Amino acid sequence: MKILIVEDESVIAEGLKFNFEQEGYVPLVAADGQTALDLISDPEQDIDVIILDLMLPGMSGYDVCKKIREITPQVPILVLSARTLSEDKTQAFDLGADQYMTKPFALPELLSRVRNLVERHPKSEQATKKKPRVNLGPPVPDQYELGKSIIDFSKFQIRHEGEVESLTTMEIQLLKYFIQNEGRVLSRTQILEDVWNQNAEISTRTIDNFVLRLRKMIEENSANPQHIVSVRGTGYQFFKTTQRS
Repeated sequence: MKILIVEDESVIAEGLKFNFEQEGYVPLVAADGQTALDLISDPEQDIDVIILDLMLPGMSGYDVCKKIREITPQVPILVLSARTLSEDKTQAFDLGADQYMTKPFALPELLSRVRNLVERHPKSEQATKKKPRVNLGPPVPDQYELGKSIIDFSKFQIRHEGEVESLTTMEIQLLKYFIQNEGRVLSRTQILEDVWNQNAEISTRTIDNFVLRLRKMIEENSANPQHIVSVRGTGYQFFKTTQRS
């Protein structure tokens, strides 16, 4: 597995590189955003997961995250930053980050989160071996029709009336989770455990932000959702057939 560490502090970068080598990864280090983008754009590198600092020279980590998502929606991004405000986390998630950790950090937790992202990445053979925490329905086909939309899980895309939207790794994972649990009332806590497989540094508000973005892509009227329906005080419920009030 190849991991890209985007970090300008050499002590942190080299420490991460050493520890990931001990875990069996092949780590690459980029000290600035442009170097990172060059590596990501190189098809020979075939990067599996990215650890991204936000405070980088020349180009901010936010800009790097946005450009990464323009290049590829699939590669998981874990932001590792000294920025601790909720606005920073929200902005990172809005730009396509999958997870967010703050510095200083606990190395075992970071290693665990990266393993989790790699397992959930579609290129990983381990993903097919991971035992789900809930009883899921039948496998979701690569091409899934939902109202006027067609979700292409293999390409991480949603086609709706001629327009194509790209989804991030966690967006596609969350949408598939909803589909596999059609009709079930899913609490926010349960969604955190089953989709993110952890809850540190991830709040239930994060789920709400992801749902808002999914609704904009799959609902005819995101202000009056019919597929991903809110259950007051609990969480969400998914319906393939629209629910008329």
